[in-house]
Amino acid sequence: MFFSQAGARPRMWEASPSEYKKWVEVFKACDEENKGCLSRENFKVAVVMLFGYKPSKIEADAVMSSVDPNTSGILLKEFLDIVRKKKEAQLYRNEIRHIFTAFDRHYRGYLTLEDFKKAFKQVAPKLSERIILEVFRALKTRNCSRKIAGGAYPGGCLRLAAPGREVDQDSDGHVSFKDFEYAMNYGQK
Repeated sequence: MFFSQAGARPRMWEASPSEYKKWVEVFKACDEENKGCLSRENFKVAVVMLFGYKPSKIEADAVMSSVDPNTSGILLKEFLDIVRKKKEAQLYRNEIRHIFTAFDRHYRGYLTLEDFKKAFKQVAPKLSERIILEVFRALKTRNCSRKIAGGAYPGGCLRLAAPGREVDQDSDGHVSFKDFEYAMNYGQK
């Protein structure tokens, strides 16, 4: 997966039987009163156990507002769906990080035009420097609404960009991971 598919969300991910079993075990461990559902606080504990962080108030509020009001918490089926979606998002973010790292060969935490040139030389050695420059500029400015030579859009560019918006927020000629991730996610939510 490189630019051609980079902006596309992965297909629905399925947990392995051992992961699924772990999720069910965490649910049962957090369902202290054996009511078959998790309270807000128990849900937070489950997220800590599975993902290693405590959900923010906003995240917990969002989850609890999506729960069936006729129940006193999050049912197992709902919990498994929430965990699967969180895992999908985590995997997608890791893919974006992997792509960014492929470009950031010197591990500086930002991308330059030279990083792009080197990466594209390896994956698409016949691609002209002019097109590579167009892709980098499009990423920096998110201005992919225009076509380049031959009537084509820069590879994957439509998935990367929003016309007229700056990715390179401080205009230093570098694209940080945060900027790159934002560009890759544009239009996905």
